[in-house]
Amino acid sequence: MYEPDRVKSLKRPQGLPFRIGKLGHVVINVHDVERSARFYTEILGFEISDVYPEEMVPGGMVFLRCNPDHHGIALVGSMKAEAANVELNHIAFEVATLDEVIRARDHLRRHGVTIDFAGRRRDPDNHRLEIYWGIDQIGSDGHVRSSTEWNGAQSLEEAIAEPVRGQDTTLHDPALLSGEKRPSTR
Repeated sequence: MYEPDRVKSLKRPQGLPFRIGKLGHVVINVHDVERSARFYTEILGFEISDVYPEEMVPGGMVFLRCNPDHHGIALVGSMKAEAANVELNHIAFEVATLDEVIRARDHLRRHGVTIDFAGRRRDPDNHRLEIYWGIDQIGSDGHVRSSTEWNGAQSLEEAIAEPVRGQDTTLHDPALLSGEKRPSTR
């Protein structure tokens, strides 16, 4: 039986001879590698680093990047149908500002991308995606936000209007919430 307090007490062992520095990349299986590559490039703005033909990897493989790393996500065309989405909850992508979160949401809506919650979208194979900004940082003291401070906002608008303590939800462009301006592009 799941006991949150017992899980919360788990610690990194002392003397471990290595320390993971960051999540390197995510590789997901897709039904149609070309369709998925189109989504990740043309809709989310990733760039293709490499493409492996089916002779190298059954179904083919595409490596995509959003920064100087060779790839942050890779697609393997090995699925026979859409993902049941039971093994993976979501993949999250960080943007620099809250304004960009809203612009991304509006951009995805214009492209017909399913949004099942303000922070979650779905790719062509039903994998849930999140675009976020401003994740809480954990200092060397290990202090984390108390669960009594969590906010169960059901929309971006609600999260902006009622932020958690210490979170600045001031928009550089307040018109984004009213839809008065068209999103800018980089």
